[in-house]
Amino acid sequence: MAASDDDTPAQLGPTPFDLVGGETRVREIVDRFYDLMDLEPSFKELRAAHGSTLDDARDKLFWFLCGWLGGPQHYIERFGHPRLRARHMPFAIGILERNQWLICMHQAMVDIGLDTPLVDRLDQSFFTTADWMRNQ
Repeated sequence: MAASDDDTPAQLGPTPFDLVGGETRVREIVDRFYDLMDLEPSFKELRAAHGSTLDDARDKLFWFLCGWLGGPQHYIERFGHPRLRARHMPFAIGILERNQWLICMHQAMVDIGLDTPLVDRLDQSFFTTADWMRNQ
């Protein structure tokens, strides 16, 4: 990776954050994800793990995804390292919960109109992370 004049690594090509469409589109994905979770009975176990309100979860996932996709590090600025697995240990995450999360996220990306190749690429990355989060 080449360095720029200010000694920070130069980005080679657009990040997934850029390909998604920046913060506005990440927020759309997150909002659709939680709307689906709240509305669709097929996500009831996933929804049950989130408590009575989804507002805090919406913000945290938005902040996290911005950085995870290669954009601004909003989550880290607020909370430090995400420590995803440790932060999710209090919640039972098995294959059912993993799959509900992945299906819900896939549907959110499709619903907001992301290009199919990008959805496929993100689905693969999300699977790797979601599978690693399983604790059951």
